Amino acid sequence: MRRKIRKWLPHVLITLVFTGAGCWFYTNGVSFLDLMELRTIDLRFQARGELPPGPEVVLAVIDEKSIAREGRWVWPRAKIARLIDKLSAAGARVVAFDIGFLEPDDRHLAEVLSDIQQRMRATGSGGPEMLEYLERVKFESDNDRILAEAIKNSDAEVVLGYFFQMDMAEVEHVTGEEVLRHQENVRGSRLKIVRFTSEDARSVPLIEAVCPQSNIKTVSDAADYSGFFNMFPDWDGVVRRMPALLRFNDSLYAPLSLMALSAYLEAPASAIIADYGVAELEVGGYYIPTDELGLVMINYRGGARTFPHISVTDILHDEVPGDMLKDKIVFVGATATGIYDLRVTPFSSVYPGLEIHANMVDSILAGDFLYQPDWSRMFNLLAIVVSGVFLGLALPRAGAGIGALAAVLTFGGYILLCQYLFSRYGWILNIVYPLTVMAFIYVTITAYRYLAENRQKKFIKGAFSTYLAPSVVTQLIETPENLVLGGVEREITAFFSDVQGFTSISEKLTPKQLVELLNEFLTEMTDFILEMQGTVDKFEGDAIIAFFGAPNVLPDHAVRACVATVKMQKRLVEMRRKWAETGSPLLYMRVGLCTGLAVVGNMGSKNRMDYTMMGDTVNTAARLEGVNKVYGSYSMISETTFRGLDGQVATRELDAINVVGKSEPVKVYELLGFPEDIDPRMKETCDLYAEGLAAYRKRRWDAAAELFDRALSIRPEDGPSRTMKARCLAYRVDPPGENWNGSYTMTSK
Repeated sequence: MRRKIRKWLPHVLITLVFTGAGCWFYTNGVSFLDLMELRTIDLRFQARGELPPGPEVVLAVIDEKSIAREGRWVWPRAKIARLIDKLSAAGARVVAFDIGFLEPDDRHLAEVLSDIQQRMRATGSGGPEMLEYLERVKFESDNDRILAEAIKNSDAEVVLGYFFQMDMAEVEHVTGEEVLRHQENVRGSRLKIVRFTSEDARSVPLIEAVCPQSNIKTVSDAADYSGFFNMFPDWDGVVRRMPALLRFNDSLYAPLSLMALSAYLEAPASAIIADYGVAELEVGGYYIPTDELGLVMINYRGGARTFPHISVTDILHDEVPGDMLKDKIVFVGATATGIYDLRVTPFSSVYPGLEIHANMVDSILAGDFLYQPDWSRMFNLLAIVVSGVFLGLALPRAGAGIGALAAVLTFGGYILLCQYLFSRYGWILNIVYPLTVMAFIYVTITAYRYLAENRQKKFIKGAFSTYLAPSVVTQLIETPENLVLGGVEREITAFFSDVQGFTSISEKLTPKQLVELLNEFLTEMTDFILEMQGTVDKFEGDAIIAFFGAPNVLPDHAVRACVATVKMQKRLVEMRRKWAETGSPLLYMRVGLCTGLAVVGNMGSKNRMDYTMMGDTVNTAARLEGVNKVYGSYSMISETTFRGLDGQVATRELDAINVVGKSEPVKVYELLGFPEDIDPRMKETCDLYAEGLAAYRKRRWDAAAELFDRALSIRPEDGPSRTMKARCLAYRVDPPGENWNGSYTMTSK
């Protein structure tokens, strides 16, 4: 259970951290992510494609053709008046101007005529007819009056456009009287039906305007409708939303598009303001979803020229079929290069502002709004949590390929879902925050798993490379799942070694000297075990416990164990020479080897285990290491090990012993070295020892003792000969019983 908790805890923490952070950042907003979310809306528009607009809206455009034919812009307002007359005659229901008549028209001619009239009256020159003629010419040259009369006499409702100043610095020069005059001039765009749900709702934050920049009074008084054409691009300069109302001097004002629709439907616009902001906006039964500030997401039908563009000059010259204008809402504005209101939209970076109003009106009439549903905030938070938790649970269970596929499907599935809801229902659900959480969880968990696997491999390599043969380490790295509890029965050769008299040696050294000496010794000895692909089970102080033949299968494990032992003893001779020169203690190592069946594998607890060996073979090898003390030998092997050598290592039979814990005698042999290492002295000693052992087993104590003594005369340091000679002399005085089988019984482990 604890192991599972440790395994899952990092992934759970990663999931909780990133889902929690995602929810917090979504709630509080992150500028960069919010900007990216706006960009995804543009991509959703482009993925959805263009929508065919309704038939109600057309654009009368002052394009290059009109400029070439009618003269450079700005035209005299008499020409605009003639345009209104033409549109009215063609049956247009609403004419909305995305053009401001903010200053009086050029009155230079009228002023000259007035000056002439005054001079004639002062001098008494000219008759009444001339004065009347001049008055008539002056009257006919007043373009502002002509435009105003055209607006009044039009059968089509004319909606004038103007804009609000939003920066106080821009209107510091405007007097209070001028502000009131401007406010009066834009009365045609003021919402007349506004209901506040509470007294607090009257002061709810809305988009506040500083001062209107209205049309001149003559023109303003002629029209019943007007609307502002302010637009507020998002941070990246793209116009995605339009204010459906602005507040100025405690009154609410509607935009050009909304007032054009109001005139078209012959119904006033109304609003309900709640404590949190704009609750409802309605025109003639058409409810317009806004956010709390009154901003409406524009459902663009497509790129520029999605709506019909009719050149103004064609209208002025009656070159437009009547049905193209009849009963239409006609937005009038400039599209000619250099004079039109250039905007950036999701579909295009070059888009006439005039057409944005058309999109707004068409979207309201079609009822296919883009908006964030009331439940969208909860949905977005839920999407962050669900997608994050799903990946957090799925990725640890899956491989790299399946995990990547799961992440791609989750990413893609969520994007497709949001795109479908956008295209089908106009719902704008957040994409960036859930995807960001998914991405961070995927990358972090994947990176963690990669690092954890590398760390596991490094751990295995670092922890076992010192104790296991390289092939075993590679096997464990490739299949770490094999590091579980359990073992298998396998024939191996067990290895036990110990340093002779190490306790007394350690008492003479400082801790630092002891550690340095022991590390040097163990390193040199272990290298030979690993060289022969043995497995170091453990170190117990100065003792080395190892085995050959597991986990890697070695058919010649007995030979390998003996070869490793011989090399270790030969290397120890060289090391003693060096230690003698430095005054360090001289170490002698006793080794016991036994070949047979044993259980090998990972054994221990779930929290700590060792790859080790167990069984009678192991116990026997441990006993043989200790038996070396009795015979004065340093490398002793069992008969089962001897059988596997096939003469590849030189040995001699030492004795048959009754080991503690075993009922049958065990023949034991001494490892002498490689065949080429046996010199004549050693060979003669071994021959004499073999004769003496045969006499010993026949209870011929004197003859045996003599043979062992002759062997000692050749090699006085031969420990087994000394031991057997002493035993023969002892048996001569106190012989063993009649049932003696030639074996020696060990009285201790």
